[in-house]
Amino acid sequence: MGDKASGSVSIPSTKPPAILTDSEHFEQQQLATTCGYSQHMQHANLGDGAATARLLSRSDWGARLPKSVEHFEGPAPYVIIHHSYMPAVCYTTPDCMKSMRDMQDFHQLERGWNDIGYSFGIGGDGMIYTGRGFNVIGAHAPKYNDKSVGIVLIGDWRTELPPKQMLDAAKNLIAFGVFKGYIDPAYKLLGHRQVRDTECPGGRLFAEISGWPHFTHLNATEGSTPVPIEPHAHPQAASQTPPQSPPQSPPHAPAAAPKV
Repeated sequence: MGDKASGSVSIPSTKPPAILTDSEHFEQQQLATTCGYSQHMQHANLGDGAATARLLSRSDWGARLPKSVEHFEGPAPYVIIHHSYMPAVCYTTPDCMKSMRDMQDFHQLERGWNDIGYSFGIGGDGMIYTGRGFNVIGAHAPKYNDKSVGIVLIGDWRTELPPKQMLDAAKNLIAFGVFKGYIDPAYKLLGHRQVRDTECPGGRLFAEISGWPHFTHLNATEGSTPVPIEPHAHPQAASQTPPQSPPQSPPHAPAAAPKV
């Protein structure tokens, strides 16, 4: 079963990218990872000089090939932020790779979608994981799948703020997308809850992105789509209560089962 829609067009930016030390290699990788073939792993600058992250291709995290790839034209006018709720936050690259595989398994095998629903994932390790990629129709936000970049920050961000390396990676990914013309320079930044009846991306993360550039309050005609709630990962995982803080911190006990 596919998840097809249509697209939109706008104008690329001329601002230098903030994310990659070699953006041309990333662009080549992007074309390859859409089909799942790239073996490359590129470095991303997180902007403060203190740490770096890598952009991992689909093959790096062990993705299966998509059932099909459907593109939309032109820069995406929307960027939509999600949390996974489940899988829980991951702090090591092997764990984050497994989280990406778990989400793909649920979306592709259980839901019958073409692929993992998101364009990109961000791990607690500060890495950026290629999902469907830029300009590929997603399955993460009804009515916006054919005109948005969907970025999931892995973890439950209802009451805790994602670590700085996750937030920086998300911001720099957006800046890179604008520079390369994948994202409209006048893009609107949204939280998933603004377009669907859900708590996603979690209250704490939503409060954070509300202060980011381009965050947009939608009017009534643009707002939430009242459709059945779908979990972001395999439902069996929802019976576990994972820690949301790094391993050295006490685990966080989440509140009642949310809409994710």
